[in-house]
Amino acid sequence: MFTGIIQSVGKIESALAIGSDLKLRIACAELGMDDVRIGDSIAVNGVCLTATLVSDRHFEAHVSQASLAVTVGLSQPQAVNLEKALRLSDRLGGHLVSGHVDAVASVVAFEQVGECWALAIRAPHAITKYIALKGSIAVNGVSLTINSIAQDVFSVNLIPHTVENTTLQFLTVGSLVNLEVDQIARHVDRMAQWAKE
Repeated sequence: MFTGIIQSVGKIESALAIGSDLKLRIACAELGMDDVRIGDSIAVNGVCLTATLVSDRHFEAHVSQASLAVTVGLSQPQAVNLEKALRLSDRLGGHLVSGHVDAVASVVAFEQVGECWALAIRAPHAITKYIALKGSIAVNGVSLTINSIAQDVFSVNLIPHTVENTTLQFLTVGSLVNLEVDQIARHVDRMAQWAKE
């Protein structure tokens, strides 16, 4: 589990194909790896990955073809958002994020409004029922609050700190992002379906 509060921006240094899977080597000098062990989870652009090799400045992770098929941003060298797994004693500054991406979506607008930035994203129809005004959503692993919804497009507001300390600063119209909806919304929907059966 994660909180969606990004701890560091790292960089995918290499993405080595192993059959239809990938082995990633990720630079993470600012993340602080002293409490990370092989087998621990680290969210990379919102995707929960298992560390298979750990050092002070790097870690490696194996990404399955199944994960690659439903996510973006892992197959080539680029900057990535990083977050270590939540400990029970940690503050929950964002919202509960599993690192299991629900959909890939596209940016339709990204513009500065005063000191902040307005980001609009077109979500696939299959997940729009989980997107609620003032609810939470993770965009490339970043916990954000939904400010408006119009059919399949939702918008979020980014404060300067978020823009400066995550890879969201690099988004442009047409960029693809990983989305994870609020887990509570998914569970409520499933309970409602079960009640009808």
